[in-house]
Amino acid sequence: MSLTLDTYRLLGRSGLRVSPLALGAATFGTEWDWGAEPDEARKLFDLYVERGGNFIDTASTYTNGSSERLLGEFARGNRQSLVLATKFSTLRRPGDPNSGGNHRKAMFASVEASLRRLNTDYLDLLYLHVWDAMTPVEEFLRAMDDLVRQGKVLYAGICNVPAWQVSRMQTIADLRGWSPLVALQTEYNLAERSGERDLFPMAREMGLGVAAFSPLAGGLLTGKYTRADLTAPKPDTDTDSTRKEFNLANGALTERTLALADVVKDIAAEQGTTPGRIALAWPLQNPDVTAPIIGARTPAQLEDNLGALEIEFTPAQCARLEQASAISLGFPHDFLAGERGRTMNSGDLMIEPRR
Repeated sequence: MSLTLDTYRLLGRSGLRVSPLALGAATFGTEWDWGAEPDEARKLFDLYVERGGNFIDTASTYTNGSSERLLGEFARGNRQSLVLATKFSTLRRPGDPNSGGNHRKAMFASVEASLRRLNTDYLDLLYLHVWDAMTPVEEFLRAMDDLVRQGKVLYAGICNVPAWQVSRMQTIADLRGWSPLVALQTEYNLAERSGERDLFPMAREMGLGVAAFSPLAGGLLTGKYTRADLTAPKPDTDTDSTRKEFNLANGALTERTLALADVVKDIAAEQGTTPGRIALAWPLQNPDVTAPIIGARTPAQLEDNLGALEIEFTPAQCARLEQASAISLGFPHDFLAGERGRTMNSGDLMIEPRR
């Protein structure tokens, strides 16, 4: 059964309804050399919303603030119908130590700037963008709760933080009656499945909905790369900033990811569709994922991404993707899921797990 953008899902342990694909607005603006001009960005926004999409993701520093500004312009006519998510904590002013980080001063200043750029009185969802490992968790949680009580933020989320730290935060918020975290944003795709070790089980247990960024692995799963790229000179990241050059420079292009892309291309050929749709459909159909975040620079790219909603895999195709992308969960997860761990607790008894 195919999905549509208006087949809404609940975000974590909340009543908030969001589309099964979120629109990433990091491509709104060309300050990073690979985004969309304002007119093209408007087309992306309109196409997504006209299809029933309501979940849009940005951050305070995406395209140096242009992402939020453009999104604020586009959302002016139907703000109430949209779920706007932004983030704080990345450095906003080089040289100013308090313009970044997870502390109260950085959070309040970033939120006020985001509200102005987005031309709104409130943020539907505010994420902590990157954990700084310095701010006391109580300071972050209490500051977030204050923003919620003030009505400037409706829901709290978190990104790029170890699972043990998130579970600790959620427990503290619960015990003190502070606003809970309802969303976790993390990278997840066929080439990057390490979230399955601890982040996903934690999110299930603690009531956080998962928004998966980079579902196409930065384009690695779309078939645009060949083995000739493995021996290409690595670019200088200080001067070369296109997405392809970024992937080459950070070592994401490997024999493993190329082999995985080959499997994706084969299944796309079987279904008469594009590799991008196959790669995106995989996390989209994972029950642990609330919404993959799609980022496009042109309406044609967005149309292709939306086609993933119609993909249905055969059991054999699922098995091939699983085998090609499988990772070791490591200890204790593999031990606990294995026969030895099970029989130590239950012997030969058959006990159905909690659903």
